[in-house]
Amino acid sequence: MSNPLLRLLLPLLLLLLPPPLREYFSASHRPKDAGFSGELHPVVLVPGQSCNDLEARLTEAYKPSAPRCGAMKGNEWFGLWKNVSDLAAHDYVDCFVEQMRLVYDPAINDYRNLPGVETRVLNFGSARGFRDKDPLYPKRCVDSIREALEIVGYRDGDTLFGAPYDWRYAPPVPGQQSQVYSCYFKQFKSLVEAASKKHHKKVIIFGHSYGGMVVVLEFVRNAPLAWRNKYINHLILVAPVLSAGFLQQARTIASGPADFGYVGATQSSIRTMWRSFETGTVDLPSPKVFGHKPLVITKQRNYSAYDMEDFLVAIGFSDGVQPFRRRMVPKMRYFKAPMVPITCINGVGIRTAEQLVYWESDYYDSSQN
Repeated sequence: MSNPLLRLLLPLLLLLLPPPLREYFSASHRPKDAGFSGELHPVVLVPGQSCNDLEARLTEAYKPSAPRCGAMKGNEWFGLWKNVSDLAAHDYVDCFVEQMRLVYDPAINDYRNLPGVETRVLNFGSARGFRDKDPLYPKRCVDSIREALEIVGYRDGDTLFGAPYDWRYAPPVPGQQSQVYSCYFKQFKSLVEAASKKHHKKVIIFGHSYGGMVVVLEFVRNAPLAWRNKYINHLILVAPVLSAGFLQQARTIASGPADFGYVGATQSSIRTMWRSFETGTVDLPSPKVFGHKPLVITKQRNYSAYDMEDFLVAIGFSDGVQPFRRRMVPKMRYFKAPMVPITCINGVGIRTAEQLVYWESDYYDSSQN
């Protein structure tokens, strides 16, 4: 959505909020002077997947597939998921794909980086610390929301914060292990507590897309209920479901993500990278929702939500069966509410696929019904 259109719709979006939140976010409810910052509930913005910046550092343990991929070995941190428009120009696409990959460790039932690759997320805490990586959409990462909040008096690092994350990993449900999100949740918890104590008010958490659907929701559900009641005023989740429908995730794991085209890599190499991510299978259709209805149609057989493990084998991703069974199936069965005030804003009238049809069993292409 373009910024002019979003600015046009923002007043309408505000009308969808409960009256207290409308008061917090609407400039019409604010005094004209600058002395009202104490009235504001702190806000933490959590962006969508493509907004978060990653840096990498290569240690001696890294074994590059090509000599040029090891050129940065032993150097300091460099932008891995930050300046992707320059990847093709610097002949670094294959290296990027390799260094972004994750490895599933069955011994601990968790994901980690490729050996010798260390990564970190930049600018945690800042609402200006993330941006879209597609050069065609430089301001698609809740920029308009941030700007609107700043108009009504919010200030970065004081009443307005950001919580970027490593989107390759999926947050755990309670009782599940995740080394990456264990650290992230501690940071998030400390950020919320500090903001709340500074202003003596509970915090509003605003999550967009994947940032709301998975990250924010699981952060809150992993927190003790007493902590939620003490520190969280409201959750706002904007577009917290897949805009193309949940079958899009099945198509992406089969064919590769279509929205990486600007990186300059082949779809097959991007598909290999995507399948290594924990997020690659996090939103496959749940049997609790979709039941036994055929979702993927081929000449050999049909696949329902109960057959996702067989589907992974059929598309040549048998290595994904064990982590899917151990990491994702528990998520599909977990429907507990966050138990805090919540507002969800979704689009309506958007056509989404009900079935994927692979007549020639070519998983690089499908027709959608």
